[in-house]
Amino acid sequence: MLLVAANMRPTITSLGPLLAQIGTGTGMSAAALGLLAAVPLVAWALISPLAHTLSRRFGMARTVFWSLVLLLAGTIVRSLPGPVLSLWLGTALIGAALAIVNVLMPAMIKREFLRVPLMMALYTALLSGVGAVASGVAVPVSQVGPGPGGAGWRFALLIIGAALLPFAAIAWGIATRRTDGIHARPTVDSTAHRARTGIWRDRIAWQVAGYMGLQSASFYMLVTWLAAYSTSFGRSEALAGVDVMVYQIFSLAGSLGVPFALRGRGVRIAPAAIPVLGIIGTAGLMLAPGGVDLWVAIVGVFSGSSLGMALTLLAQRSRDHDTAAALSGMSQSVGYLIAAVGPVVFGAVHAVTGGWIVPLILLAAVMAGQGVVGIFAARDRFVLEAS
Repeated sequence: MLLVAANMRPTITSLGPLLAQIGTGTGMSAAALGLLAAVPLVAWALISPLAHTLSRRFGMARTVFWSLVLLLAGTIVRSLPGPVLSLWLGTALIGAALAIVNVLMPAMIKREFLRVPLMMALYTALLSGVGAVASGVAVPVSQVGPGPGGAGWRFALLIIGAALLPFAAIAWGIATRRTDGIHARPTVDSTAHRARTGIWRDRIAWQVAGYMGLQSASFYMLVTWLAAYSTSFGRSEALAGVDVMVYQIFSLAGSLGVPFALRGRGVRIAPAAIPVLGIIGTAGLMLAPGGVDLWVAIVGVFSGSSLGMALTLLAQRSRDHDTAAALSGMSQSVGYLIAAVGPVVFGAVHAVTGGWIVPLILLAAVMAGQGVVGIFAARDRFVLEAS
């Protein structure tokens, strides 16, 4: 599971630091680049509801395995030289593959482990950590090789995205070859049918979906545009990539802190309190950009703990792993539809205003909305139960 986690972010987080090179090489506008960054999120919104059905038909472990194979194929297609169409197509395939894995991993963790918050913290920490490294090395890897420009952004996206994928797929296939048989599906599928249909009418499910969507929107706004923000204040492309890496390294720390935050009364307080950190960091980016290192660290802790909290809510609000899969599919579909709007609107507002204040105010508003939703999502209730 941790090997799979290591492959969940590099294909996405390596894109932001390379946007300037991609724009120069393809002639794409800032708005188009923002749309490119949103393609995986749109795919997640469209594909996530199918994950539960696929897992019921083929088994969770097998579905994750073939999704990893599709992720490798999409990474290769995205890096092919030639028409820009391959860039869009490969990105869409990457989004479809990650959509399935995103949905099923929280349900797998609930099924296989007793200490769900701890395992979820380790999963999200490694997810953030490897994603951070991918952001930091993206520009240096693109500069490797002969010539003034090096090997270029296509080479960087291929190497960073595909380096660990074959190992993860092989290890996953070996480790889980019998787990689906152990957790065989029941003959009477009434519970699964109720999970698929009732989840969309459940208020608690919509609260979890809102929390997932708002935390995802803020993350993808930052991971897509933080490098551009840094370079606008005189930092080099490489150093701006390091800023994105630092942001995600501190996300790792935030992820590991979630189990401690959920002790005692923290179970009720944490979902609403975590966004306060993000608002503080965003205010710093607006008012004192010279302290970008400090503010990036603060919003990083916010992002990591927000993701860990959102994934933990998927397990906490479900009675069993099958319901968790249904809730995960629904909440991530709705959530990433919300998140897909984030990078596009952020980039469009920046293009219109020519500055960063208004886009950052928008970011802070998203974080505040997450805090409000967190008040309701933190209540000790389960989905698909009568109020």
